[in-house]
Amino acid sequence: MKQPSIVLGIETSCDETSAAILIDGQVRSNIISSQLIHSRYGGVVPELASRAHARIITEVVQEALSKACVTTSNLTAIAATQGPGLVGSLLVGLSFGKAMAYGLGIPFIGVNHIEGHLYSNFLSENKPAYPFLSLIVSGGHTMLVHASSQLKNTVLGQTRDDAAGEAFDKVAKMLGLGYPGGPMIDKLAMNGDAGAISFPRSFLKSNGFDFSFSGIKTAVLYYLRDSGFLADDVDPKSMDEEHRANICASFQAAVVDVLIAKTISAAGKLNIADVTLAGGVSANSLLRSRMEQETRQRGLRLFYPPIEYCMDNAAMIAYVGWLKLQHGVTSSLDIPAVAGLELV
Repeated sequence: MKQPSIVLGIETSCDETSAAILIDGQVRSNIISSQLIHSRYGGVVPELASRAHARIITEVVQEALSKACVTTSNLTAIAATQGPGLVGSLLVGLSFGKAMAYGLGIPFIGVNHIEGHLYSNFLSENKPAYPFLSLIVSGGHTMLVHASSQLKNTVLGQTRDDAAGEAFDKVAKMLGLGYPGGPMIDKLAMNGDAGAISFPRSFLKSNGFDFSFSGIKTAVLYYLRDSGFLADDVDPKSMDEEHRANICASFQAAVVDVLIAKTISAAGKLNIADVTLAGGVSANSLLRSRMEQETRQRGLRLFYPPIEYCMDNAAMIAYVGWLKLQHGVTSSLDIPAVAGLELV
């Protein structure tokens, strides 16, 4: 009788410490510990993030094992994020995974964090078919990826400057909304007028699939400055709630317009029927509803992960590790953490 393939996944690329157990590609546990300390600084502080990972990673891994009702002796392999991300944070999870794999005498697999997001749509029952097109949008990445078959991916385009999620966080900070800013902007935008302010749509007229969101971020900055809300003696929180909601709605609509236009254009050019969303920004309500509308009108199928798998999580890392194991791909214990690791 064939023994089940049990993979432990570890994710520490930024400010979530996560561990997960997958048995034959099925999620049995997915533990995520978020670091709330960064909210007071308006963004992730790398040194604080790596220290927090080091303090809690053993506890998170033990909880994942316990919830899945497995022990370390049951493990077939261990997968951990190699990059991209904050190098100090990456080193914590990568080193922990390597040491554990070495001690247990089992294979170790380094995983690209972006590839984890790409395959997060395979963690639920409703899965896309190959080939598919994926829009990966998060705080650190915005890209369109063509997945032709298992582990065969081509990057069609990516951001040339700020990622979409990064733009959300920076605009939220300008408005005094705190960190992370994406969910707050999404919530406020529901009560705002998306047509109240005309913010730029970058690269909509380009035939390529690259993105740029620094321009819209700067446009919001100039708008707030010209409206008198960036003066030293003015608290952004004093802004009228309707005005703030209109800014959020107008900004969000501009970003979503660009994301959708590029995705739909790429799907048409490649004649692809299945489209997926992935990454933290894929949880945005406007992006989901608009993308559902646009894909439905064109007879395309849309997939996006449950909220738990949109954010950084170890289940997606374990899944890619499991896939690679099926293809006989493992990693040397000498592989380094790579802050700017590219998807190939």
